[in-house]
Amino acid sequence: MTVLKLFGIVLFCGLLSPSQEVLSGLSCAVSPEAMQNVLSKAILQSGLLQRHLQGLVLPSILGNGGLLSAPTSITGLHLVRSQLPRLSVTLLSGIGVQLSIAAELELQGNCLVGLLSDLIDISAAVNITANIKCTNFESGTVQVVIEDCLCILGVIKINLLSGLLSLSVNEIVLNQLTATLPGLLCPVVDIVVNLVNIHLMSTLNAMTPVGTAGTIHYQLASLPFASDLFLGLDLDGVVQDVGGSIIPHDSFPSALPLLLDYLLVMGVRQSFLNAVVALMFQIPPQNLTCTPGAFSSASQLQEAITTLAPTECSVCHGTHPLSIQLALAGNPLILLEENQATLKLSVLIRVFVKNLDGSILNLLLLKADLSLNVHVSIAGGKLVLGLSLG
Repeated sequence: MTVLKLFGIVLFCGLLSPSQEVLSGLSCAVSPEAMQNVLSKAILQSGLLQRHLQGLVLPSILGNGGLLSAPTSITGLHLVRSQLPRLSVTLLSGIGVQLSIAAELELQGNCLVGLLSDLIDISAAVNITANIKCTNFESGTVQVVIEDCLCILGVIKINLLSGLLSLSVNEIVLNQLTATLPGLLCPVVDIVVNLVNIHLMSTLNAMTPVGTAGTIHYQLASLPFASDLFLGLDLDGVVQDVGGSIIPHDSFPSALPLLLDYLLVMGVRQSFLNAVVALMFQIPPQNLTCTPGAFSSASQLQEAITTLAPTECSVCHGTHPLSIQLALAGNPLILLEENQATLKLSVLIRVFVKNLDGSILNLLLLKADLSLNVHVSIAGGKLVLGLSLG
């Protein structure tokens, strides 16, 4: 297995413990920091949470008043905006992810104290904590379930336009918000988390073209798992040529290395890479026609063959020039070793003469086993394999 260390993440839930063996084509381990970046972008920066909070309407707040206070009625209380939202992520071993969202909610409504009608503004600091668990794996997808959602109120500030605010109004508002806000905010978080899961699952269940040769269908291979240190998940890649035939690749147990200081560690198995390379190397036979004057040494002929470039040949005479045909023999194979990757390629070399009547006279047939050095890199979020002749 080769390990690719990347500084980005498009994944949502799932975890792979360091000792867990997997059988899929690809695996990844995700740091809590990367997870937090992804969820913050999907929930806060995209405005998804704000849009679903925008329609939040609170029930009317009624106070009967006492001997020294007038009856109080607050109606039409609604969310104006949420200020300073912050998101943090904690991993829960064997469970999933603990998501915490802190924000300051600005509410507005109409207040009637006795016979005095006024506009009321309420600022309430809230902290919502929800445990997210992945469940019901089926056909490459999972569902997310929120367990133990808790909403804690912090500082509450109340302002009336007239500035006349009694202690009784403050106590009535505090008690009502404490009783009603958790029941309103936790369902909103549940909706937002499920929408994010649907979006991010679509990035894991995707069809990616490989030029014009075929496609790779990525999907989640198993139910994710959580550890204390990182998140991970298995992906299966189905490699299919343009004709619809699937190129098989073997699965064998392997384990991911430690995450260390990286945001994401992805493991790509050798068998999966071989299936992809077999799809990419759909090269038709190359025919080279020799004419007098090109080669003065065997090394020049070897160089011409390895570069697959049409050339001329000094050993060709007469009216029937030699032709050279190069064709792949079988599928290429990538061999992964410590800090090194090699591509093994077998090529059939046929030297022949084509007569004027169209018949072909084969003069020589060789099989050459080539070894190409593979330089692995990441560019633009894509795995790049650079080949050079060894």
